[in-house]
Amino acid sequence: MRLSRSTNPFVLFFFLAVAAAPAISAEVAFLRTDYYQKSCPDFNKIVREAVMAKQSQQPTTAAGTLRLFFHDCFLEGCDGSVLVATNSFNKAERDDDLNDSLPGDAFDIVNRIKTSLELACPGVVSCADILAQATRDLVTMVGGPFFNVKLGRKDGLESKAHKVRGNVPMANQTVRDIHGMFKKNGFNLREMVALSGAHTIGFSHCKEFSDRLYGKKADKEINPKFATALKQLCKNHTVDDTIAAFNDVMTPGKFDNMYFKNLKRGLGLLASDHMLIKNNHTKPFVDLYAADEKAFFDDFARAMEKLGTVGVKGDGQGEVRRRCDQFNNLNV
Repeated sequence: MRLSRSTNPFVLFFFLAVAAAPAISAEVAFLRTDYYQKSCPDFNKIVREAVMAKQSQQPTTAAGTLRLFFHDCFLEGCDGSVLVATNSFNKAERDDDLNDSLPGDAFDIVNRIKTSLELACPGVVSCADILAQATRDLVTMVGGPFFNVKLGRKDGLESKAHKVRGNVPMANQTVRDIHGMFKKNGFNLREMVALSGAHTIGFSHCKEFSDRLYGKKADKEINPKFATALKQLCKNHTVDDTIAAFNDVMTPGKFDNMYFKNLKRGLGLLASDHMLIKNNHTKPFVDLYAADEKAFFDDFARAMEKLGTVGVKGDGQGEVRRRCDQFNNLNV
């Protein structure tokens, strides 16, 4: 996804970045939007009602669930492995340091839905499918674009904390490094920038951006008033790592293109966000999405459909867990 070498570097880069996504491979051809039409006909209704209730109770649920979905799909594929809890045999993904800030409300909504589905159609719906569908429904609830969710994933049989690092983007990484992770999962640079727009909802903990605020290495390109407000908010971050700030300070609970507008104003919260406007290869897409919300929504929807197919497991490759936080074989 980071393309820059050619006789005419920008032309080659732009051509490759906007090229159509490859056709869905045969290995995910089993996924269908109507997968549970006969086996669990109330699937859509149960998920939709649960997310509506949860989001109304806890408005940060949408952002948390979207983040959880990303973290799931980027390691071992979209197989619900991030939902598994650590046991005496295994330290799971969710307990790696890079995942320790994944919000409890996101895990809670998946577990709520699973409980309801096990009553309606026991042993039928995978946790991976629940997470994918709940993410889409929550995104649309807060104003984001609708996108199709193809279903039929099986839940993975592995969740290892030691595999997280190097597979989940970090706030202080360069565009090149983060792009490498996206490229490994089949995404080009335009898709990476569109998916980064997920930061238009939700929040980040002070520890993830405090190095931009203090000391000799403080980032001079942050909007001065924004920096002052963040310093006040995060002044106790060394003793309280739960303190957080909204990624989008203008419309934090609404899925829109304000994230990209904020980047142009020096209001990007994370270093990795700010780099998108500084990098010559990603800046054209930031400019596009800041100016044209429809373009952002269209690209985000397509990229989310594609994300949902990454590393999916079919029959013989996984299971339908009885509980989302543990494998059916407790010794795994």
